[in-house]
Amino acid sequence: MLDGIKAGQTIKCTITREPLAHAPRATLLRLMRRDPTIKRSLARAQRLRRKRMHRYIRGNRLYSSRERCSNIARVSTGESWQMPYSHDIAADMASIGAYVNIEKA
Repeated sequence: MLDGIKAGQTIKCTITREPLAHAPRATLLRLMRRDPTIKRSLARAQRLRRKRMHRYIRGNRLYSSRERCSNIARVSTGESWQMPYSHDIAADMASIGAYVNIEKA
């Protein structure tokens, strides 16, 4: 699966089947957030949420009603993302190998 892939190379991961357990889903989401476009979208959404934060005073105290976070990265069959490979994610890639197809981009 990861044979012949060196650190710094871009890899493309495609989800072949959805995991039912919580731990592999969380690992997939964490790895999907390493995609530069997803990372940029999440940062933009966070910046806009901070801008649109509604503040109100109740009992002489300032409160904030915050928006919910957006679900930009979703774990579903057929979703794919690209990210640079590094050796610190090798254990994560091995643990989700049954759910993901990994290839060079």
